[in-house]
Amino acid sequence: MLFSKQLPLGDLVLLCRALRHNLGAGLTLRDVFRQQSERGPVQLRPIARRIAATLEQGDSLDKALKREADSFPPLFLALAGVGEETGHLPEIFGELESYFTLQQKLSRQFRSQSIVPIAQLCLAFLVLALLIFILGMIAESRNTTPPGVFGLRGGRGAIAFLALSFGTIALVYVGYLFVARRLGQKPALDALWLRVPGVGPCLEAFALARFSVAMQLTLDSGMAITQALRLSLQATGNGTYLAAAPAIVQSLKAGKDLTASLVRGHVLPREFLDMVAVAEEGGRVPEMMRHQASHYHEESQRRLRALTRMASAAVWLIYAVFMIVAIFSIARIYLGALGA
Repeated sequence: MLFSKQLPLGDLVLLCRALRHNLGAGLTLRDVFRQQSERGPVQLRPIARRIAATLEQGDSLDKALKREADSFPPLFLALAGVGEETGHLPEIFGELESYFTLQQKLSRQFRSQSIVPIAQLCLAFLVLALLIFILGMIAESRNTTPPGVFGLRGGRGAIAFLALSFGTIALVYVGYLFVARRLGQKPALDALWLRVPGVGPCLEAFALARFSVAMQLTLDSGMAITQALRLSLQATGNGTYLAAAPAIVQSLKAGKDLTASLVRGHVLPREFLDMVAVAEEGGRVPEMMRHQASHYHEESQRRLRALTRMASAAVWLIYAVFMIVAIFSIARIYLGALGA
């Protein structure tokens, strides 16, 4: 949620838990949000204070939340509205708590698995910069011209290498954000990532886990199937899946069944669609989605571990190439000194 106004997942989990527990105990919405404005997470307090003030004026929760729409995910807003209409707010917030808890687990899992190759890459950059610096010192001590490691020499070369290495990563990241958000090309970029070996299968597992949980949630709430699908595709956090929503919804409105409509989106894998077809015939789609969410949660862990191993291997391969170049550079220094 970098550069996003939305509440962190941890705050959403705590809010849903408080709403589930306190509403189930008989407190009013106004009382719960007043409590959150005083004792809730710091980032949530001003939002809860404004919502409580709106509720005190006699407005509905749906209206109060829409005024704070930038702070909440669309799925939260939609299901809260459904819960208010049906009178099942505690149950709805209980399901949302489970959903955001899973999202939190997936995010933590991704960060914990990613930190090792990232740390290895940073360490490799620092070691290689040190090698460039040491090669320059060795050459100067022997009164020879420092050999270049990819054209870089001595202390200045080491600094330039670090600036180039970390600067390139930062430039790629900022460029991605610019193209994705400013130019509106996130679906195209996400589609490209899904085709990258190792990365694509991992991102697909994450997206399918989120889609499955969101579908189970929205279908159990009694929401219209078209709205449920649109929100579930948005919950994946992947532009490729969200871009498929118009075709899928249009197919449903044309009278096609769920499986045929999902096929029209051209984003879900064949095995997932086969499961949907079987569940649709038996009228067990929400139950199947719950099972698929568990399956893809486990699958995402397996694929992320595989991706981590691939990334670590790639980092050490780059490191080995630089080390070989450094060894030959050191040999050139000593051979040049002996020849002199």
